[in-house]
Amino acid sequence: QVQLVESGGGLVQAGGSLRLSCAASGRALSDYPVGWFRQPPGKEREFVALINWSGSSTAYASSVKGRFTISRDNAKGAVYLQMNSLKPEDTALYYCAARGLRYSPPSSNPGDYAYWGQGTQVTVSS
Repeated sequence: QVQLVESGGGLVQAGGSLRLSCAASGRALSDYPVGWFRQPPGKEREFVALINWSGSSTAYASSVKGRFTISRDNAKGAVYLQMNSLKPEDTALYYCAARGLRYSPPSSNPGDYAYWGQGTQVTVSS
């Protein structure tokens, strides 16, 4: 089992920045591909960004490309989401997720992820 914990959310003005972190307990996160997803109020969960197990490959939703950066530090067992130029429409509960198989390819489909954190709230005021 992999237990994931997100942190770093908060309230920020439009144009501001936040850095989300995702850490794991139970097993090392370093061998697993990780995705960030978000669920805006009253909407379905949506893909934000993904990173493969080594950090050599990333992908982003078109709505955040150029503003958000996903990265990982496998020595620390953490994955990060740097969010710049935040907009009110970025307001959501943000989740990190890990796939169930080590070294498997990352995916933008939330159904492909076995482990989820409890989420961290990001609120962007206009």
